[in-house]
Amino acid sequence: MLFKNHEKIIQNGETPVLKDIRKDVMEILESAISSVNPYNSVKSKICGNKIIFDKKSVDISKYNNVYLVAFGKASIGMAQAVCDSVRIKEGIVLTSESEKKVECENVYTFVGGHPIPNQNSVIGAEKIIEMVEKCEEHDLVIVLISGGGSALFAKPRISLEALQKTTDLLLKSGANINEINTIRKHLSYVKGGQLIKYAKCKVVSLIISDIIGDPLEFIASGPTYPDSTIFNDAKKIFKKFSIWEKIPISVKEIITKGINHEINETLKKDNPLFENVENYIVANNKMACSSAGKKAEALGYKVILLTTQLDGEAKEIGKYLADKTSNYSTDFEKILFLSGGETTVTVRGSGEGGRNQELVLSCIEEIKDKKIVCTSFATDGIDGNSNAAGAIADGFSFKRAAEKGVKPIKYINENDSYNFFKKLNDLLITDSTGTNVMDLQIIVKYK
Repeated sequence: MLFKNHEKIIQNGETPVLKDIRKDVMEILESAISSVNPYNSVKSKICGNKIIFDKKSVDISKYNNVYLVAFGKASIGMAQAVCDSVRIKEGIVLTSESEKKVECENVYTFVGGHPIPNQNSVIGAEKIIEMVEKCEEHDLVIVLISGGGSALFAKPRISLEALQKTTDLLLKSGANINEINTIRKHLSYVKGGQLIKYAKCKVVSLIISDIIGDPLEFIASGPTYPDSTIFNDAKKIFKKFSIWEKIPISVKEIITKGINHEINETLKKDNPLFENVENYIVANNKMACSSAGKKAEALGYKVILLTTQLDGEAKEIGKYLADKTSNYSTDFEKILFLSGGETTVTVRGSGEGGRNQELVLSCIEEIKDKKIVCTSFATDGIDGNSNAAGAIADGFSFKRAAEKGVKPIKYINENDSYNFFKKLNDLLITDSTGTNVMDLQIIVKYK
């Protein structure tokens, strides 16, 4: 069972109908997570000696040795799938899961930091570079990339402390992931296609996408894909979010040297090194939404997919979704609105929570006394700086909060959505799911 507090979430429904809907929502989310299981997503692409895609295949038997590189929140499952299918000469895995490792001879697991890189992120990256540099022309490197890889795979041009401070400022600024990763690429020796510089052989990357639209250059900061951004773009982003004056001097120096062409740019699409590199998406948010929709239909809901590219400030998007769905006219008994994507939070308070919990919190007053259930869920099982994956609310949530003397606006202003929903026992609690395809929102309107 995915949710640790499954029964409590159900029992918090004030009516039998609400209890059933809350139960259904958790089943639908569980189906979505199952569909993007990292092990199955990779294993399904390997048939005998071949890695098979829609229009192309890679014959593994052509290569003398196969090396494995994996980093990101889904790295354990992805790497295990390859190890169970292919003879691996040597491998390095960087994960955020401290209690898991890949069971494979000559494959070593390092626990890095996320969302802030740690010393193991750097050590693991250095080990990967050492291994890739050993590969010969007729070898193959399989690179497994998933969300969280930017923090877990870190070989910075600056000190780790400076990178940590800069990352923290960016995460609190309201910048989206593409903007954050643009900066990360230009402070790195391996991001922005630069991992390829160390390889003399064929490289095939299998990727689980955690970014809207599946842009290969931004997923885990695109270590094996050409970069379209430049140093000046990084500076503009720092300026846009008013943090240029707050970042360490060493960061300013690197960006300025890059703009002045004193440091080489990230690798661009005309670089001949990419002729020996292939990148493929094996799981994404669309797949999770598709599975969620099919499960909802099987449970008797009319399903409307709003988008798989939801973005914007979480508290504004929550209000928008609540308004859009509450005003939707329908003859169906139960209609389920489904969306996916990744919102942002501009942190101004000192509370606990994340974008999913804040999105649902911003719905509370909008859905007050209405026959609506709203939830938002981080597919990796981790929402912001909390131990929750998201939250759930319904038309009774405002009343339940008032009875406890809890005012939603206070918790929104403090970015303290976690403690709001903790008081209502409506946090969605899971372990790490081992995958990451952004977030899912489910809003149910019933009669």
